[in-house]
Amino acid sequence: MERDNEKHKQRQQTLKQAVDGKIEQAQIDKGVLLVLTGNGKGKSTAGFGTVLRAVGHGFNCQVAQFIKGQWECGERNILENLGVPFYIMKTGFTWNTQDRDGDTAAAQAVWQQIKLALADPTVDMVLLDEITYMVSYHYLDIDEVVAAIQNRPKNQHVVITGRACHRRLTDLADTVSEIQPIKHAFEAGVKAQKGLDW
Repeated sequence: MERDNEKHKQRQQTLKQAVDGKIEQAQIDKGVLLVLTGNGKGKSTAGFGTVLRAVGHGFNCQVAQFIKGQWECGERNILENLGVPFYIMKTGFTWNTQDRDGDTAAAQAVWQQIKLALADPTVDMVLLDEITYMVSYHYLDIDEVVAAIQNRPKNQHVVITGRACHRRLTDLADTVSEIQPIKHAFEAGVKAQKGLDW
């Protein structure tokens, strides 16, 4: 038992030295572009959790919500009460609307509003929830999206969520997390649950 404890202590000391070294080397102070992509559940939830964390530290955050705007949204319920502005597409899923012109106009309207936040140095964090679809469907121009993110204030953080994120955005990102599905209740016939799925 004592030998196991000593081995454990040595492993943890080695790990601590490695972590401490990385912390010492990480001296760049700038806004981070975080991309949460992949086919798994939880990308938007993680994005909203990041916004909630920032609000908890007194940060000024704004959210653009593409795709899911017709649903009640538990995260929106709480964050709007905390003073976070939301710009919402409100058209729902594109496979329901089947209206390319209408969806493009709605996406452009939200983009024009959130683009102002991406240029505002008083905004600490911007969440572009499900914007990946808007780029994939060509509702938004990738060059314009990339330029707005590149030209944002130096210390502003941006969080992008959605499947199949465009390569130019993942290349530009500081951090990319890909969420992959192992199992999903919906695939087994379980309906979406209030408080868990929205």
